[in-house]
Amino acid sequence: MIRMAKSVDRLGTESAFDVLARAGKLAAEGHDIINLGIGQPDFRTPEHIVEAGIKALRDGHHGYTPANGLPVLREAVAADLENRHGASVDPECVVVVPGGKPTMFFAIMLLGEPGAEIMYPNPGFPIYESVIRYSGATPVPIALEEARGFAFDADTVLGQITPATRLIIVNSPANPTGGVTPKAEIDKLVAGLADWPDVVLMSDEIYSQMLYGGRTHVSLLQYPEIRDRLILLDGWSKTYAMTGWRLGYAVWPKGMVDAAVRLCINDHSCVNASAQFAGLAALTGPQDEVQAMVAQFDTRREVIVAMLNDLPGVHCADPGGAFYAFPNIEGTGLTARAAQDLFLSDAGVATVAGTSFGAMGEGFVRFSYANSLENIERAINKIRGVL
Repeated sequence: MIRMAKSVDRLGTESAFDVLARAGKLAAEGHDIINLGIGQPDFRTPEHIVEAGIKALRDGHHGYTPANGLPVLREAVAADLENRHGASVDPECVVVVPGGKPTMFFAIMLLGEPGAEIMYPNPGFPIYESVIRYSGATPVPIALEEARGFAFDADTVLGQITPATRLIIVNSPANPTGGVTPKAEIDKLVAGLADWPDVVLMSDEIYSQMLYGGRTHVSLLQYPEIRDRLILLDGWSKTYAMTGWRLGYAVWPKGMVDAAVRLCINDHSCVNASAQFAGLAALTGPQDEVQAMVAQFDTRREVIVAMLNDLPGVHCADPGGAFYAFPNIEGTGLTARAAQDLFLSDAGVATVAGTSFGAMGEGFVRFSYANSLENIERAINKIRGVL
């Protein structure tokens, strides 16, 4: 009998992929399935980015690259961040990785251990809590409440810090809620952290270019007083519709860069060369397709929120960013999981139960509006028929 380490039992999963598999199976059996479950843009990667990746392969970029990423790409990341956030970034602190999850994993494993506490948003991206438990640290949820637009409350966060706190994870705009935390709360959190100089922050800003209703992104990079303990997570997957390219990056505090690079070497050696050249083209090339994509998401957002609010027993807060709606379904009498299963089995619409994103997601279901307007309207009408 194979005896695996007990720590494996502490690993969770990302249920959106389970829903995707079930939806795919039903579709293969001939059922009419509309997928509003997966958090993936339904647009193609812009052509100039694809061509840059192809050209890199044809030009012979087939070998290993530096573990922390191509220097020209790290310089482009630093320039892009300064352009978007007005914050100077040392390219030596940029570490390019295969997607967003390695940065989460590395940060939590570098700071988490038995006896340590790590704070994370709940409901939030499920990998946060999964890896915290895997590290042996104690996960401490930061409640994101519907009444606050799913933004964190800085006073509550500061009140949860203890001498055991090693890391605080924040995510705005947020998955699964679409919530955007106001600048006033971020200001208050940063000011309060002056009393806790050993606590590290990881700011997941992967949706930083997807905001609506006149909102502007507030990056933690804009606060020089915490730069020596800030890990910024961002990447190409959502902004440039490059989920399958597996390309992300982090800006690390100088004191953690060497450890992060050593983890890269031990884990994946380096990111493949062609993807990095594609990422370079994304950052340095035209941004009009990004703007067009976000404009379409905004139109879909307005439609899906209005239609969800018109369903019996459902109400939906206005998501300020990302491409998710997170309606409250308590009025239907269904649990989150029961609603997810009913919508898929009886309406043919794939969604994800709020509890897939933490216990505080009970009573909610995540809808991704990374699908066509026609499919969104058809999906909500099918759910209306079921309810």
